[in-house]
Amino acid sequence: MNLRWLLVVVVTVLVWSGIAPKDRFTWFLEVAPVLIALPLLLATRRRFPFTPLAYALMAVHAVILMVGGHYTYAEMPLFNWLRDVLDLSRNHYDRLGHIAQGFVPAIVAREILLQRSPLRPGKWLFFLVASVCLAISACYELIEWWVAVASGDEAVAFLATQGDVWDTQWDMFLALLGALSSLLMLSRWHDRQLLELNPGLGLERP
Repeated sequence: MNLRWLLVVVVTVLVWSGIAPKDRFTWFLEVAPVLIALPLLLATRRRFPFTPLAYALMAVHAVILMVGGHYTYAEMPLFNWLRDVLDLSRNHYDRLGHIAQGFVPAIVAREILLQRSPLRPGKWLFFLVASVCLAISACYELIEWWVAVASGDEAVAFLATQGDVWDTQWDMFLALLGALSSLLMLSRWHDRQLLELNPGLGLERP
């Protein structure tokens, strides 16, 4: 996979998302993880390269964040259409975002732990990666709370609760489901790519 093409896609969507977003403050809050992570990934590309799978997943997650930033999560047009066609109670784009918030970090955390710790594939790695993803989701909810307290009504679009009093719990639960799904579906593929990236890692070939 050509990482330059992934970079081109991410930067192109970033530029598009920043052109006349629905709410500039919400846009900045939603794309802030991309604005922080992208320079870090570029700066550490040679010192700590990730697998193509991890880079591809991070690019997909970045696009989800940037699209949500452009429209706001409660008003993404495609999911508005799905809401109306399927007679849903809300726009579910934020649900997709929180599934990705577990699905993608699971592979990233797994890769960091396998390359920088004594952990090997197994129950402890599975448990710790899932715990890390749940912790990331909980921290994100805390950030949403702090932003809401600090900015008041300006944070309504960022919170994207859409009137659901259980929105925070749903967000963390979906992130956990995303992490578990990622580990169950992608671990063997991930191990193969890790062995190609670092044959001396000591992993058994799947």
